[in-house]
Amino acid sequence: MNTYVMSDIHGCYDEFQQMLEKIHFSDRDLLICAGDYIDRGTKNYEMMSWISNATKNVIFVRGNHDEEFLTNICIMKYVCDEAELDENSIEDSRTLYKAVQKFAEQNNNVFFDYYGTIGKLINEKLVSFALLCDWAKIVEKMPYFYKIDINKRTCIVVHAGYIESLDHVDTEESYESVEDFYLHARDDAYMCGGVEHGMIIAGHTPTIKYEEFPYNNGNVYRMYDESLDCIFYDIDCGCVMGSVQENAKLACIRLEDEKIYYVRISDQVKSKEL
Repeated sequence: MNTYVMSDIHGCYDEFQQMLEKIHFSDRDLLICAGDYIDRGTKNYEMMSWISNATKNVIFVRGNHDEEFLTNICIMKYVCDEAELDENSIEDSRTLYKAVQKFAEQNNNVFFDYYGTIGKLINEKLVSFALLCDWAKIVEKMPYFYKIDINKRTCIVVHAGYIESLDHVDTEESYESVEDFYLHARDDAYMCGGVEHGMIIAGHTPTIKYEEFPYNNGNVYRMYDESLDCIFYDIDCGCVMGSVQENAKLACIRLEDEKIYYVRISDQVKSKEL
């Protein structure tokens, strides 16, 4: 059995499928995904449909974009129930979306469906609010991190960073809870996070951004903390930015031997042309 980890797919469904082919993913393997399955990319419907039908050997960890999707659906659910709209009706789903969007704009809430993903799912993919609620239930069950022991190391897959406690820790940013850290930590994930004799595999901060701590020209970033004997990996290589940044790609790591795999948007386009 092999254990693979991917992160920050962001609607890049074709690249995700090509990666599964590249690693020869089978029923004997385990795949752990470290969050952010939607937003920014173009195939959010395909990604969420795949997640809803995934086999038991795929673990989905929650990312901040997934949490935001869940929050947005909860807001819409409240309005839907109050207005007694039909969740299965596309027309009512459109009416619901417009009403919540207008309310958000009037109250200067720029965060509601910030990337327009929900709106596109309803208006372009004809996804009913009932189906969106089903997807939200899946997200609600996603853990904030996943632990697995491999090669005598405690491997923790988390979206942004892992810390055992925020008590007496001098972080650069402020966090409301450890869950907030799991979803949003950047530099703090490497400066304050980690676990003794462990390995942290995360994403969230693209390694294509020169100004960010884990910048590595679009390759997987690896850091070793000798004091903790902890290995850190950032496997978000900015795949969704592949159309505008040449070094962006989807990454995958096999935990047993730390082998790295890459898929670029150009790879996916070339495969279609053959």
